Amino acid sequence: MALDDLDTEIAYLIDVMEGEQGDLREIEFKLQQLLSTFRAEGLPVPETLQNLERDLDKLLSDKN
Repeated sequence: MALDDLDTEIAYLIDVMEGEQGDLREIEFKLQQLLSTFRAEGLPVPETLQNLERDLDKLLSDKN
């Protein structure tokens, strides 16, 4: 996946979260896909996305 595509995915996630479109599970799914792509491509996962993953996991586990 090209860096432009990754930038697009990150922008999409931010838009979804800011606009509260979709549910948290959908956002979590898209984030996991994005992070998997970073890891598969051997790219470092940005700290902000790692923090988002951690915070989202905590939020979803608190809801259960």
